[in-house]
Amino acid sequence: MHGRLKVKTSEEQAEAKRLEREQKLKLYQSATQAVFQKRQAGELDESVLELTSQILGANPDFATLWNCRREVLQQLEAQKSPEELASLVKAELVFLESCLRVNPKSYGTWHHRCWLLGRLPEPNWARELELCARFLEVDERNFHCWDYRRFVATQAAVPPAEELAFTDSLITRNFSNYSSWHYRSCLLPQLHPQPDSGPQGRLPESVLLKELELVQNAFFTDPNDQSAWFYHRWLLGRADPQDALRCLHVSRDEACLTISFSRPLLVGSGTETLLLMADESPLVVEWRTPDGRNRPSHVWLCDLPAGSLSDQLPQHTFRVIWTAGDAQKECVLFKGRQEAWCRDSATDEQLFRCELSVEKSTVLQSELKSCKELQELEPENKWCLLTIILLMRALDPLLYEKETLQYFQTLKAVDPMRAAYLDDLRSKFLLENSVLKMEYAEVRVLHLAHKDLTMLCHLEQLLLVTHLDLSHNRLRALPPALAALRCLMVLQANDNSIKSLDGVANLPQLRELSLYNNCLQQAAVLQSLASCPRLVFLDLQGNPLCQEAGISEHLAKLLPSVNSILT
Repeated sequence: MHGRLKVKTSEEQAEAKRLEREQKLKLYQSATQAVFQKRQAGELDESVLELTSQILGANPDFATLWNCRREVLQQLEAQKSPEELASLVKAELVFLESCLRVNPKSYGTWHHRCWLLGRLPEPNWARELELCARFLEVDERNFHCWDYRRFVATQAAVPPAEELAFTDSLITRNFSNYSSWHYRSCLLPQLHPQPDSGPQGRLPESVLLKELELVQNAFFTDPNDQSAWFYHRWLLGRADPQDALRCLHVSRDEACLTISFSRPLLVGSGTETLLLMADESPLVVEWRTPDGRNRPSHVWLCDLPAGSLSDQLPQHTFRVIWTAGDAQKECVLFKGRQEAWCRDSATDEQLFRCELSVEKSTVLQSELKSCKELQELEPENKWCLLTIILLMRALDPLLYEKETLQYFQTLKAVDPMRAAYLDDLRSKFLLENSVLKMEYAEVRVLHLAHKDLTMLCHLEQLLLVTHLDLSHNRLRALPPALAALRCLMVLQANDNSIKSLDGVANLPQLRELSLYNNCLQQAAVLQSLASCPRLVFLDLQGNPLCQEAGISEHLAKLLPSVNSILT
């Protein structure tokens, strides 16, 4: 605006523009009304194509009108000669291209082009690939065009190597082309299929190293662009755990069998099927989740018939067969024993190091070194800091625990807007490490106090825990998933910010619950404790609800089996 006079719009000019808009609106409305009248009357002729062209040429996102054009074209297919039909299709393709110039991200236009080419006996796929290239030059992040290109490449059987070369050219021109990086993640597994690679499509080490070199060039060139970092994370891969029954637990007291799985599943209703054998005889049981919600869950349980736990026999053998996962597990309950279990070892290789996993640790070490070098140059690069944390988790979560916590502290200072997410991720890693340490020590007691936890996860791994200390953290709830702790007897959750006790409602063995200095405000939240038949000790000191009049009498009526209630 420097050196330019500001021209004010006169009242006459404003009025002229208003009249022009009104005129366009009238034409738009009259053309739309005419199309609908002809469609209702079944007059699907070329005049409908002309009318819809007037509207779609200005507004390509009128989906109903694209449906009208398809109805007209289908009817004309039976009426026109091959030469006339070819001319009509050519004109339609030209019209579609003009609509895409008006709005290159029009869902209806791209869909109509797919439909049209799918009906041609010999489409010119080379022309369509060239069209995609032209539109991607204008906007390389137009995911509508990328979707269309994948459709064309599939229909034309374009070799994946050619498409990979196309992504090379775009990435070389602009490292920030996320769509090209994503397309590479689809093409490389096709070019280098690996047996038992799973849905993530693991790559051979030689290919992996070349891709890592390419992506390193990208984030050293522009460290703050997230596209290359996301692709880098995909390269390092996620090894999906194999289907397995992690733990099988039998309780004589509860006449209950509980089993945990490597992934959430929904049992029954024609989905996943579990077969339970007791002493080699099948048992018909009803499976349910610990929290009673019967949604996909890692943990399922069932009540055992009385005859399956007879004291007359020296032992009982229980075996669960997961038919879909082709896995099974069994345990033996001996006479005079109240419980029995069989579980997998919760080693880091099996459970937690699959977050980022490459077969050769030397590759991970090299990546960690490169990222640390970049972090020295770019100390406030959040993507680099997060990748360093994930790499250390993949290499050795226990060895790098202290250093990981330091990087989390730095990352929170650099990226305060995601502090809550980072706190939850940090909590997840700390709980994983605690589970590993507990497993290595072969104990059923887990101490998670003073860890600044903001969330609880992997609770399906704590099926056998009897004592859990969650005190002095930043927890706001005891979640429903806590019901997976079927053996839990003592739960300490003092000095948190807990407002909800949903997860306590289904803990059959709970005897002691300590919740002093939390944020429980109404006695109604304690209703869930009524379903804990073995609870004998409850400490609620320091909670706002303790200020309610008559709270002690209310708790005594609500929990008559509790011997000691501290308020």
